[in-house]
Amino acid sequence: MIRLLIADDHPVVRAGLRAVLESEPDFAIVAEAATAERAVELAAEPGMDVDVVLMDLQFGPGSAMNGAQAIAAITARAGAPRVLVVTTYDSDADTLPALEAGATGYLLKDAPPEELAQAVRSAAAGRSALAPSVADRLLERMRTPAAALSARETEVLGLVADGLTNQQISQHLHLSQATVKSHLVHIYTKLGVDSRTAAVREARGRGLIR
Repeated sequence: MIRLLIADDHPVVRAGLRAVLESEPDFAIVAEAATAERAVELAAEPGMDVDVVLMDLQFGPGSAMNGAQAIAAITARAGAPRVLVVTTYDSDADTLPALEAGATGYLLKDAPPEELAQAVRSAAAGRSALAPSVADRLLERMRTPAAALSARETEVLGLVADGLTNQQISQHLHLSQATVKSHLVHIYTKLGVDSRTAAVREARGRGLIR
């Protein structure tokens, strides 16, 4: 029996996932969490014995942590459960931090029920399960590593897209303004653009940021 923890801030989504997963004879849902912090607590709770955590990436204002931070906290301890991301976001700005934090798999919420069930079984066995769009972009990054944005460059460009100035980005990421400018120069070169607006437009077209 594969023991599951569902972490999502939307009750309707949790109910939908529960309905799909409870139809599988080898799954048992042992807990639900509405915040990332609660998911971390439950995943480590003695006697809970969670095998796979189904983790969203964005939680509401009631959660101080995001999904990637929760994944890192969950997977940091010995004997931790596997984490399967189930979210609506598939940009590099979302996938890279989650996978780097230790997620075993990454699915989108519109995945068919049978694909979700197979991904859970793969995660429980320690095997990766990736949404096709995520797998395609990861392969493209491997084919053209020199042209791929790093996780930090993706983060900087995401903040540019949110309308932050260089000074605000430097404060938010605890970087010097010179470092932020250096990241932007590299971003422009990799994307073949010469302005912030063009960089954001090109990155969104490629699915690198939301």
